[in-house]
Amino acid sequence: MEKLKKLITQYGRWSALMDYVERIEALQGTDFSAAVENAKALLDSIGKEICSSKDVPIDETANLTTILKKAFSSIGYSGSSIVTQISTSLANIGNQISELRNEIGITSHGRVVEELRERNSNINELTKEFLIDSTVIVASFLIRTFENENPYIPIPTSLIKQYVDNPEFNDHWDDLYGEFVMDDYSYNASEILYSVDYQAYLTELNTFSEDNECGE
Repeated sequence: MEKLKKLITQYGRWSALMDYVERIEALQGTDFSAAVENAKALLDSIGKEICSSKDVPIDETANLTTILKKAFSSIGYSGSSIVTQISTSLANIGNQISELRNEIGITSHGRVVEELRERNSNINELTKEFLIDSTVIVASFLIRTFENENPYIPIPTSLIKQYVDNPEFNDHWDDLYGEFVMDDYSYNASEILYSVDYQAYLTELNTFSEDNECGE
């Protein structure tokens, strides 16, 4: 899992995935069914995040294979290329992981006590290792390919200083448009304008400054 952990650390936007990775590592030897559930959730999250970023719609009932195929397609792997065949095979591995999760997962459906005891012994160690390694391969491939095509470009320090140096305009813009909340994250309107469209920020800043000068 180290390769995948390094990628997640390298590309901060995927940091939330570390929870899945740590659970897989912790549960792989003690409760493989739970590890598989987290492996499935990991791939599911990556696929949906990529599709969301590419504005590719996903049906709520779509299975993991469909989600992964759409993710591969959205980052440029479509048609009959050899890479597409490989990506399809990787997506099918994801489907096998999903089916395994349904077969041995403790939360998939009701089971008698004996079945709960035996669910982790239904798979040999070599198969377990293969499934976890496959998860790492698929996840790493998707993240690395997506990031190569959609690099995150941080704002230069010199420009960040310019934002900090204009608190009156920032407060004015925030009063107009407020705060935007997304799950556990929240951003002021001025921060969003500054980060997403720097030229627009400068235009509005100049207009604000001119209006203030005229009003004095």
